[in-house]
Amino acid sequence: MHIQVNTDNHIHGDDRLAEVVEEVVAGALNPVAKRITRVEVHIKDVNGPKGGEDIHAIVEARPEGMRPYAAQEQGTDIRATVKTAAETLRRRLESEFGKRDERR
Repeated sequence: MHIQVNTDNHIHGDDRLAEVVEEVVAGALNPVAKRITRVEVHIKDVNGPKGGEDIHAIVEARPEGMRPYAAQEQGTDIRATVKTAAETLRRRLESEFGKRDERR
């Protein structure tokens, strides 16, 4: 599972941020990781330096042989926001994989 991290111009997307985001996403998606080829994480700071609940995270997974699935979340902390979005995506994927496995 390859994880790609994208940020806007208000968030400094350095190697440390990429490490943290990859760790959080890999941990959250671990139960379904074998069925995912790639994950893209998009992080935006909507209000810039004004502050507030303005971190917007979208986590998009591309499962093998299926359409992409995504989950989004807003919050004040990058790590927590990405984690919540990734956990929501994991639950959605587990549900979809379960439905597909039942049909076989």
